Amino acid sequence: MKPIYPLRRTCKEVTALIIAREDRELPRLERWALRLHMAMCQACPTFERQVLTMRQAMGRWRHYSEQDASEAN
Repeated sequence: MKPIYPLRRTCKEVTALIIAREDRELPRLERWALRLHMAMCQACPTFERQVLTMRQAMGRWRHYSEQDASEAN
């Protein structure tokens, strides 16, 4: 019988959690699993920063108006 690791997640699972976290609060077990994985992985924190950058850029874009464009010229 294979041992069970309830907090172990793959990078693919973690990226799905990072994206899901944008829409809803994660359950405690998933938050712990995410935190544990992020402490051990080099790639997933980079992905998380990219998602945060995109969220900030989209927030700025939503508030952009034609008046802002004409003031820039």
